Amino acid sequence: MVYEYIINNFQNGEPIFISELPGGSKDYLRQEMKKLVDDGKMERLYNGVYYLPYLTILGTKGKISMDKYIEKKYLNVDGKTTGYITGLQLANKYGFTSQNPACYEICSNEATTKQRKQEIDGNTIVVYKPVTEVTENNKSALQFLDLMTMIDKYSEITGTELSAKLKKYVAAVKLDFQTVKQYLSFYPDKVYRNIYEGGLMNELV
Repeated sequence: MVYEYIINNFQNGEPIFISELPGGSKDYLRQEMKKLVDDGKMERLYNGVYYLPYLTILGTKGKISMDKYIEKKYLNVDGKTTGYITGLQLANKYGFTSQNPACYEICSNEATTKQRKQEIDGNTIVVYKPVTEVTENNKSALQFLDLMTMIDKYSEITGTELSAKLKKYVAAVKLDFQTVKQYLSFYPDKVYRNIYEGGLMNELV
């Protein structure tokens, strides 16, 4: 019954959390999942997190999707916005740098400490505690302020090119500067300088 539910509701490589499965107690579900793993019908990432085994087009053993794992675990828990990507990955995503991040960096309400590093299936994930609770309404503002905290460190472009790229980013995420103002005090003073040098100071006035 549990396996049928998994087959009908999850895709190859998608992380499956015990809490998502129907059934009685968690002990019962763990026993069922152990049987499925022992029978080769499921793969275990770690206790409580599983995925369907599959082969890639090259015939090699498929792995869990880390992007989907991070989305479910930290960014969007139970359909509710709970976090966002940050660091070099954020700068790379929006074209401020060509450097490829060596790890995933995330701010999430799920964080229990200021900073925690974990190794999952050969990937490094660094989870930071956000300056305030992340919601759908403030996610873009907090992510922008994170970006402006580190833009001078990661950006490979400067001057008018940087200003144009920042304005493009602001438009892409539909940033509300009224919301940004509410959280400026949580960030270091250099954020003001970086916003000014990025040509966005008028947005805050």
